[in-house]
Amino acid sequence: MFHRSERLFLRPAWPEDWQAIWAGVCDEGVVRNLARAPWPYGEHDAREFAGLAQDQYLPHFLITLPGSGVIGSAGLAERDGAAELGYWIARSHWGRGFATEAGRSVIEIARSLGHRRLKAGHFVDNPASGKVLRKLGFRPTGALRLRFSRARGCDVPSAEFELELAEPTCQMPQAA
Repeated sequence: MFHRSERLFLRPAWPEDWQAIWAGVCDEGVVRNLARAPWPYGEHDAREFAGLAQDQYLPHFLITLPGSGVIGSAGLAERDGAAELGYWIARSHWGRGFATEAGRSVIEIARSLGHRRLKAGHFVDNPASGKVLRKLGFRPTGALRLRFSRARGCDVPSAEFELELAEPTCQMPQAA
């Protein structure tokens, strides 16, 4: 599955992408905001991520910027029986709206796959991710939950969000 947005191209990872993944994630400031990535993040971890199988119902993508290559990743994963949006952006590309743009693309894909609701969360010491989620239309649930961070090696408070995906509506023209 592929998706083009205004500035970005989302595509599956291929095994040869491991170096670009490693270059983007091998930064403690990036990894500490991810639940599943270890620290230090090594070549083996990048190779493993590049080789992850795709789930057609929960796809994940590399975010590429024409002329720059891989700048991050975004996709869906299963968490507690629900689809969860996740993403990371390489530090050199922070602050330019790429997480929001990629997130919108993944939400469009989720809707087209028939998902009715998405979950997301962010560690409370990463408020920038909360801003991205709000821009995407996610609403805070009011719940703070401890979530294990592999990079930090401990449970970290996470603010929980959800997004109801409205079904597309087709309105019939009114009879005159």
